[in-house]
Amino acid sequence: MEQLGLDGMPKRLYACTPSRLNSWLDCARRYRFTYLDRPAPPKGPAWAHNSLGASVHNALAAWWREPYERRTPLMAAILLTNGWIGEGFRDEEQSASWRDRAREMVSGYASTLDPSDEPVGVERVVATRTAVIAVSGRVDRLDRRGDELVVVDYKTGRRPLTTEDARSSIALAIYAIASARMMHRTCRRVELHHVPTGAVIEWEHTEESLDRHLRRAEEIAQEAAAADDAYRDWAGGRGGGGRRTDRGPAAEKPLPPEIDEMFPARPGPLCSWCDFRRHCPEGQAATPDRLPWDGLGDG
Repeated sequence: MEQLGLDGMPKRLYACTPSRLNSWLDCARRYRFTYLDRPAPPKGPAWAHNSLGASVHNALAAWWREPYERRTPLMAAILLTNGWIGEGFRDEEQSASWRDRAREMVSGYASTLDPSDEPVGVERVVATRTAVIAVSGRVDRLDRRGDELVVVDYKTGRRPLTTEDARSSIALAIYAIASARMMHRTCRRVELHHVPTGAVIEWEHTEESLDRHLRRAEEIAQEAAAADDAYRDWAGGRGGGGRRTDRGPAAEKPLPPEIDEMFPARPGPLCSWCDFRRHCPEGQAATPDRLPWDGLGDG
C-alpha cells in the first residue's frame, strides 16, 4: 500500500559534512562510490601523502592534550614518531625518511606556539542546521582571540597556500558559522596553517560572506539530495542516504543509464589521485596512473 504524505510535514534535512559537499562538487561519480556504493573490488591502496598528513594532524592534536609543562617541540616530535602511519610509502627507508621530515615539521611548528594559550577546542566537532541542511565537521583547532573565535586548519601539502584558499573554502566558513552558533561568540576569522613552512594564511569573513557560503552549501546539498533520492528509489532502500551497506546495490545489478547520468564523472587532474580510479574509464583516460608515494614529491 502506498504511504500517503502529510501536508505541512517538515522536509527531511540533508545530513552532510563539508567533505561530502566538496566531493559532490569535485566529481559526482566519486561521490556515489564514496557515499552510496561500495564497488568491488574496493578502493585503491593508501596514499603516502595522506599518511603523512594524518600523522602530523594526530601529533599536533595530541600535543595540546599533554600537560602544559610537556608541551615542548621535543614532545611534538616524540608524538609524531610514536603515532607515525607508514602506509603507502615505497619501502621502510622512504617511510623513515619522511617520518624524520615530519618530526622536523611538527617540532618547528610547535616552537611557534604558546603552550599556555589553551585552545577552545582541538579536533572539535561543530554542527549547525538550516531549513535545508544539517551539517557537521571536525575543526583541527579552535582558538580564542580576545572575545572572538578563530578557526585553524592545518595543511601539510606541497602547494603554497594563498588568501584565496582561505577565503573560498566552504569548509572553513561552515566551521566558523557552526562554532559561533554553538558557543555564542563571534567567529569570522579563518586560518590555514601550513605546517611545513610555518606560513599562516588568514581571512576575515563578514556576516554577508559567511551567509553566501551557507547558501552555496544549501544549493550543493539540494543537488546531491535529489541524486541521492533517485538512487535510493532505484536501490529499493538498500543503499544511499549517507549510510553504506556492506555491499552496495551497484555490486548486485547494473546501474540504469538515467541514474548513472545523475552521477557523471568530472575528469581532471585529481583523477590520478582518486581512490576509485580503477572503476572509472574516463578518469583513467584523462590522467596518468600514480604510485602511492608520488604525492610526496622529491624524496
